[in-house]
Amino acid sequence: MKPRPFTYIRPETVAEATEALSEWKEAARVMAGGQTLIAMLNLRLVDCEAIVDISRVPELSAITRTKTHLEVGAAVTQNRLLSRPELAQEVPLLAKALPWVGHFQTRNKGTVCGSIAHADPASELPLSLAVLGGEVVLRSRRGTRVLKASEFQRGLLATAREADELVTAVRFPLGAKGEGTGFREVARRHGDFAIVSLAARARADAIDLGIGGVADRPAVRAIPRADLSRLDDIVDALAAELGGFEDIHATARYRRDLVRRLARPVIDEALSCSA
Repeated sequence: MKPRPFTYIRPETVAEATEALSEWKEAARVMAGGQTLIAMLNLRLVDCEAIVDISRVPELSAITRTKTHLEVGAAVTQNRLLSRPELAQEVPLLAKALPWVGHFQTRNKGTVCGSIAHADPASELPLSLAVLGGEVVLRSRRGTRVLKASEFQRGLLATAREADELVTAVRFPLGAKGEGTGFREVARRHGDFAIVSLAARARADAIDLGIGGVADRPAVRAIPRADLSRLDDIVDALAAELGGFEDIHATARYRRDLVRRLARPVIDEALSCSA
């Protein structure tokens, strides 16, 4: 199938992009890489009257390191970030999670911010952002606001972005000295949509365990190091609390079982990296 006719808008600045979104509001869709949007339009799972293509806006193509975080612009592709030589030292969890995002070909076009804006609960990048406690930067004609990852993703494919707002960047906190990270994922094939994915960050006093693909958004729990002796009980309770959902790929019970099986290896990996 093919999409219905739409107006194609290719702004050259962020101001032009936000102007278009202010005019079209809910009738517009933002496209950066288009790896998800184009397929959904072709299948008519979504519809729109206008597409605002931000892929060639120079302001959105930067990767900027500050004293506290790595800021990734909305036009930065997943492979471009993955190929950054310093990434494994700057944000180790990203370096571990990015190779699991789709396939090499899709990562050449798919953007980091696009994946987070899409808000698939099983996606690797929203999970990584949630575990690290990152932020999402949004701009509109009304101004700029910055939301924490936990505030931005509100549910299955649902975010706090207003119709006239543009996600211009995401901010990943830099890895701190003594921290370690781990990542695990189960999919039918490498590069397929994850059935369940887990990420962990080992801090001085606690382990942040993130779980994707079980609830309607990434779930993050801080487990004190003093409680690791009863990790199995904690993970059992967490899996039961999340409940899980069923689809053509897996049952809710299978998803909960994967959480129980993957939690200890991913935490052990994070602890070994922090040693």
